Amino acid sequence: MLRLITDFDGPITDVSERYYQVYKYCLETSKHPGQSVKPLEKAEFWQLKRSRVLETQIGIISGLDETQAKAFAQLRRQTVHTPDYFSYDSLAPGAVAALEKVQGAGIDLAVMTMRRVKELDYAFNRYDLGRFFPKNRCYCLKNDYVKTCDIDDKALLMERALVELPSVADTWMVGDTEADIIAAKNHNVKVMAVLCGIRDREQLQLYKPDLIVETLSEAVDILIAKSLSQVA
Repeated sequence: MLRLITDFDGPITDVSERYYQVYKYCLETSKHPGQSVKPLEKAEFWQLKRSRVLETQIGIISGLDETQAKAFAQLRRQTVHTPDYFSYDSLAPGAVAALEKVQGAGIDLAVMTMRRVKELDYAFNRYDLGRFFPKNRCYCLKNDYVKTCDIDDKALLMERALVELPSVADTWMVGDTEADIIAAKNHNVKVMAVLCGIRDREQLQLYKPDLIVETLSEAVDILIAKSLSQVA
């Protein structure tokens, strides 16, 4: 049997609008009264995020001075994962259909995310995604968990998943960041990186995933083909 462990934000949900709304709020909050700033268009902002331009640099590009840019970056970190902004997320195109294909193909499915329990539950309830991921296939952060960095936190989730999940013949990870790639490779799990998330191709290539694909749908099609070849 094959197993797919998928990240949530990126492969399944599009977080770009949430990040953009938080950016605009933090820019407006960080400027002086009457100060003229230069808000980026969403496409330009998102490309800067995907290429890992520093938050402070994004602030400076948008018209803030260095001191303001530091405050802007700190405020963004404090705000981007707050409940008021999760409603800006949307389902990634084709994601639900891809999850349905996984289930139909008999591939074991798990989710592994830096969301906290309440944040994942919000999305599950909003989009009826719990039908794909029973509790014993959900790996996320406890509500009171103190985050360190995504690379370390995701590695701990991967370690726990591989201990707890039933043994299968082959496991693949699908994710959109370096944290996903590193967590998988450090535990000898094959990994596909998707381009529909928060990193561009150049950033993903630095961490040498096994494959780079456009979307979760493409990743699923590849896995189903592999599953059928194993049966044959």
